[in-house]
Amino acid sequence: MKRLLFIVAHLVLVASAVSQEIRDPIVPTTENEEAASMDQRLSKLSTRALLIQVILSTGESQTAAIDVIRERGEPIISEVVEAWRIGRISTLGEGEEVQVLIQVSEGQYEDLLTGSALTPSGEPKINRATRSLRKVLKRIVDLLDLKSPDMSKRIAAAEKLGLSQNEEYLPELRELVPKQSDKKVKAAFQEAVWISELKNGRIDEKISAVTSLGEVKSYPARDFIEALLKESREAKVERLDELEAVAEIALKKIDDHQKLVEVASTLVRGLSTGSVLLLVSYGLAITFGQMGVINMAHGEFIAIGGYTTYVVQNFFVGVFGVESAGFGWYFIAALPAAFVVSALCGAILEKGLIQFLYKRPLESLLATWGVSMVLQQVFRLWFGAANVAVASPEWLSGSYELAGISLSYNRISLIVFALIVVLVTWLLLAKTNWGLHVRATMQNRQMSSCLGVPSSRVNMLTFAFGSGLAGLAGAFLSQIGNVGPSMGQTYIVDSFMVVVVGGVGNLLGAALSSMGIGMLDQGLQPVLGPVMGKITVLFGIILFLQFKPGGLFAARSRSLDD
Repeated sequence: MKRLLFIVAHLVLVASAVSQEIRDPIVPTTENEEAASMDQRLSKLSTRALLIQVILSTGESQTAAIDVIRERGEPIISEVVEAWRIGRISTLGEGEEVQVLIQVSEGQYEDLLTGSALTPSGEPKINRATRSLRKVLKRIVDLLDLKSPDMSKRIAAAEKLGLSQNEEYLPELRELVPKQSDKKVKAAFQEAVWISELKNGRIDEKISAVTSLGEVKSYPARDFIEALLKESREAKVERLDELEAVAEIALKKIDDHQKLVEVASTLVRGLSTGSVLLLVSYGLAITFGQMGVINMAHGEFIAIGGYTTYVVQNFFVGVFGVESAGFGWYFIAALPAAFVVSALCGAILEKGLIQFLYKRPLESLLATWGVSMVLQQVFRLWFGAANVAVASPEWLSGSYELAGISLSYNRISLIVFALIVVLVTWLLLAKTNWGLHVRATMQNRQMSSCLGVPSSRVNMLTFAFGSGLAGLAGAFLSQIGNVGPSMGQTYIVDSFMVVVVGGVGNLLGAALSSMGIGMLDQGLQPVLGPVMGKITVLFGIILFLQFKPGGLFAARSRSLDD
């Protein structure tokens, strides 16, 4: 009975299988379907697994893996290709147990699949790519950054390939132009295509490219357009007259735009230089202009601000680390710290020395010069004789490009901060009781004391405030140069020059003279050179003071009017 039941069940299973095959017959797959299935399977693999597939396989499977890699823009691709080129790719094991290793150093390897470091138990066998495969992979690496998620890398890669005018890259660039979603990136890719077409396109494409490059005022394309004209005239190509006409228009547009960019760039550089002069001289405009103290140690207060920024930076590095987000805030903390430390040092100097030298300018000059020598030696003993570097936080690094003008973020912040310093100083001196006391004390110390103004405390606070402004200047100067014991000496002559030209004691005059000198200096340097430009500026200032010895806004009093 059991045997009969087993036979019946077996017949039922066979009948079911036959009926299923009738309903769903097995259809042979075509080559296209197999290829599509392989591409789909490979696309799901990680880039590291795909690279292993390329290294270990040959024929169609290797080609399919390369095609998938071509669409990816991960940095690991260039790293592995370079390692493979110089013989640092090895295999360990046989069959399905094989591992692909990257040699990091002598005896040290990294598992390509996992990225983890390992010390192999056996002897790895070096794997070398064929010459034809290396050529294919090199092309992939050359085009790798065109698909990078970083927009700046994509733009740089497109510009580089466009300027190379390599015909092999032109189809890839054309294909990628419509795929760019960002306008700036798309414009860079399109410009690269046009520059490449100047050499590799048909005559109608060349004429169209010249016209388009003129419309976008592409300065990098200028030399290529001139080279195209020269080659076309020598070869006497067809439609030469049309090409010459559009090239002349394009070159004029590019040159006119470049002149405008140069003028605007000079203006920005002048504002930046003027802002530096304003920051370093505004404190001196108070101590020298308002108080009548010739402070030759003003440059050292600038250095105090720079070194304070350096110390704050090192503190943030120790607490947060260089790579952390917290490190980027060190400069925000360094600004008030630089002001406070420099102001305290200024208050100590005023109480310890300057208060005995009012109305004795020559003695104050010699005394503060001696203080500057002492402070420089203190800097050398404490921080070393060599300059120290202060890193810019990420939000102050880089630049912003506007209509072809490159504006660095630290320079922009310097200009904005200089305006804030002018505004805050004016508000303090013109709209507060302390400012009223400062102005009264500076005009007549004895009379203001008789009227109840604490002139001794006002003198100390005024000198401390001027010294604090010098410290702020040092903090910002640390972002555009190194900090050293003599960093302030670079600006001390310029500071006095700004104060004298603006009018001794006049803060508005100091602001205007710093901007004017900065503009004049940057305007003359491209024409006369850096040295002759500065000499010409100095000569112009001497002539100006011959006609207006009191500066832009001369100080006036009853004694001068009589």
